Amino acid sequence: MKTLLVAALIVGAMGTSTMAQENRIDRVRPDAPELAAPGSHAIGVRTIELVNKDQVDILNVEAGKPHPHYDRPLTIEVWYPAEGDAVGGTYEGVFLRDGVTQVSLQGRAVRDAAPKKAETGAWPLVVISHGYPGNRFLLSHLAENLATKGYVVASIDHTDSTYNDQAKFGSTLVNRSLDQIFVLNEMDRLSKDAASFLNGIADASNAGLVGYSMGGYGAVITAGGGVTEASTKYEWGAPDGTLAIHQAGSATHEALPDPRYKAAIVFAPWGMERGFWDAEGLKGIEIPMFFVAGSVDDVSGYEKGIKAIYEQAVSSDRYLLTFENANHNAAAPMPAPAESWKVSEKLGWAPFDHYADPVWDTVRMNNIAQHFATAFLGRELKGDESMDAYLELVENAEDGVWAVNEDKSFKPEHTYWKGFSDRTAKGLSLMHAMPAAD
Repeated sequence: MKTLLVAALIVGAMGTSTMAQENRIDRVRPDAPELAAPGSHAIGVRTIELVNKDQVDILNVEAGKPHPHYDRPLTIEVWYPAEGDAVGGTYEGVFLRDGVTQVSLQGRAVRDAAPKKAETGAWPLVVISHGYPGNRFLLSHLAENLATKGYVVASIDHTDSTYNDQAKFGSTLVNRSLDQIFVLNEMDRLSKDAASFLNGIADASNAGLVGYSMGGYGAVITAGGGVTEASTKYEWGAPDGTLAIHQAGSATHEALPDPRYKAAIVFAPWGMERGFWDAEGLKGIEIPMFFVAGSVDDVSGYEKGIKAIYEQAVSSDRYLLTFENANHNAAAPMPAPAESWKVSEKLGWAPFDHYADPVWDTVRMNNIAQHFATAFLGRELKGDESMDAYLELVENAEDGVWAVNEDKSFKPEHTYWKGFSDRTAKGLSLMHAMPAAD
């Protein structure tokens, strides 16, 4: 009996140790679609600190008084193709949703690895913007995956909007899009700075934007979707008219969209159901957009939320990928760290709920997102026309026909989603709409 107890304790200790090492962000399931696999490049990662000077201090604005200003700090995680073939590293001290617990994540990137120059020019840039609250590691699985495929990826910690720095919502409403433009400018500056590791590495003139939830809200504005006048006056929103800089038709918003952002991937963008956009404002979006949604999203809404943005962004070549019966966490968040399974004393619930979906496996959704991000950005930023075949699909995957010859070649009647094995696209749909004729 004593021997059995000792053995059980050893197994239990081994299990705990194993769980502590299982916070991987780079898993690819055997049933993942073709383009989910990592690319050919080893990757590095570095953390940089930026300061956006003389910004309106939204948290201290008082109605009827001059708006105070401050220097706004932003922490950025940068992934990039690296020299050599080393794979594997750890991200230490990553905060969970409770803003208290810190964990370690395991991935493919090597900290401070030497950057690799592109054979011609520089690597396209992708900027990632998290939700409210969130942090720069929330979409790190996608950041690493894109870096292995020849992109420099900059993921933002949005001040006043991170797990351990969550402040009034008004700051997020005003600053999210401004941060996205500022980081684009800074990455451009650093790519031309001989003293920076990014010198000659990142091509900020050929950039993509990825946003989740409030990051998606910001991406819609950055892409040209000006907000309604009514939304600038919400009592619970941005104080004293500070959101008016993003109002459709205003001089400030007309000047905001940057032509260096060539395309955007937007997961569960928040705001449409709350009246932040209308059809007229969404006409301002002209760059290609790839929307990702869960069909039962109860935070951003689906029919009157994300899908409505997709439908009304009529000036854009756009897609809408839908995960049937998924909620707000569809495809964007990384797999829930092992430590998040425990109920938080601060929150009163397990942070696991912030990362996971009740129906869909997170790694499965991440893999699908990696697949489509590879196709969409490959076409829009790299001009790879071979990616079209992964995007030109029958709308409902269920309607696709799997038809294969004995030699595994496809029959003429084969219409199943390219890159997906038989039965693995179940529960997905992909809508596509071209810009409306003038």
